[in-house]
Amino acid sequence: MTTAFDQSRRTRRARGSWLRSPLARQIKAPLVCIGLTLALWQLLCLPNPDGFPGPIQVIIQTWNPYISKPFYDDGGTAKGLVLQILISLQRVAIGYSLAAIVGVAAGLAIGLNDFLRRGFDPLIQVLRTVPPLAWLPISLLLMQQADPAAIFVIFITAIWPIIINTAVGIREIPQDYINVARVLRLGKISYLRDILMPATAPYVFTGLRISVGLAWLAIVAAEMLKADGGIGFFIWDAYNAGGDTSTSQIILAIFYVGIVGLILDRLVGMVGERVSGRGR
Repeated sequence: MTTAFDQSRRTRRARGSWLRSPLARQIKAPLVCIGLTLALWQLLCLPNPDGFPGPIQVIIQTWNPYISKPFYDDGGTAKGLVLQILISLQRVAIGYSLAAIVGVAAGLAIGLNDFLRRGFDPLIQVLRTVPPLAWLPISLLLMQQADPAAIFVIFITAIWPIIINTAVGIREIPQDYINVARVLRLGKISYLRDILMPATAPYVFTGLRISVGLAWLAIVAAEMLKADGGIGFFIWDAYNAGGDTSTSQIILAIFYVGIVGLILDRLVGMVGERVSGRGR
């Protein structure tokens, strides 16, 4: 006969076993650290409630419409945060895709040719250190429109890690692989398909992963200065509008930017692991 005491003990055991599960151990530390950070932020804002908003005030001030209606569209640039992010992601998708195609092709050429590597290395090392916003005036002069200019900024910012990592991957191909290709007398196409691409895939996707973060950073910065719509435009427009809720709107938008950047990084990383695993 099961007593109430036995039932309570089983319930406590079930709860204890869940807390000891791998999933609980994995999420426990982030939840605790994030919770402590939010609590500290809230406590620091308590002495001056009319100053910098705490997390509770941010949620209250941005709930309607930015949290409760993320897809609202009142025409023009008056859109919800999800729609603003989708506008930015469209620009990133175009610029990043162009950077990936051109970057991998250029990295292959530079990695396979010593003359090109020695010739272009100084130029690449100089241009890759240029901040994204430094390219914006040139892109506006060349493109004459905000959207193509923003896409060019993404392209020119994201391309360098792809070129460098692809070229490094080619130079790091084990000599044994090259010797096997010579013994088997593989043609150029077979060498590219069976030796070069699988061996360099981890390096290529490392460059792609770095570049997607730079592309997301670049579009937000470019939209803050010159764009119609997008999450960067939303942040800058909230700052210029002022008002009691502008700071909360900016904080919420920054949170969205960080979440989307994390998702993009994880997606490219997952694809890279799958492709690299197949290559091995």
